[in-house]
Amino acid sequence: MKVLLINGSPRRDGNTFLALSEAARQLEKNGIETEIVQIGVKPVRGCIACGQCQARQLGRCVFDDDICNRVSEKFDTIDALIVGSPVYYGQPNGSVLSLVQRMFFSAGDKVQNKPAAAVCVCRRGGATSAFATMNMPFQMMNMPVVTSQYWNIVYGMDQGQAALDTEGMQTMRTLADNMAWLLKKIHAGDAPDYPAREPWQGMHFIR
Repeated sequence: MKVLLINGSPRRDGNTFLALSEAARQLEKNGIETEIVQIGVKPVRGCIACGQCQARQLGRCVFDDDICNRVSEKFDTIDALIVGSPVYYGQPNGSVLSLVQRMFFSAGDKVQNKPAAAVCVCRRGGATSAFATMNMPFQMMNMPVVTSQYWNIVYGMDQGQAALDTEGMQTMRTLADNMAWLLKKIHAGDAPDYPAREPWQGMHFIR
């Protein structure tokens, strides 16, 4: 089993990376393979709603000039996903939102039913609103949202300060333990791989 962790911070070794690394170490202790992907500092396109990924059944975004498709290609080989982001003005980093939106729209079938969790790192406030925003796509993809002992929030401003948030680090370890437990239950083979789904009944409130 493998968990992909996406570091949605432009700072490679910042506080978001520390939080995700704590979760990754605990997952490894539970026998779960991990990979942390850095979003980097290069531009990430926003979705322009062209619909070409769906119309042409590409399984990827039609634009291939950033990291989007390189990350979504990993969906075939993972069993769960954790997305971390710093908090900017009470919101997740815009680049990670663009990444998730494009990946899920173009390759969302590859993450259906795979457990997921969001992690937010902030100096002081705004983490709960950012955390709620990051969880919404998971619910639309039928992804079981993995919980912890508290919201998955870690505090710290300057590089390395997240390690001083002892409760936040414990929250990351508890999140990892819960995710490992759920993955092992899913892979125990005593239940269907996923529930039967009704055909989608989209409603746009326009007659």
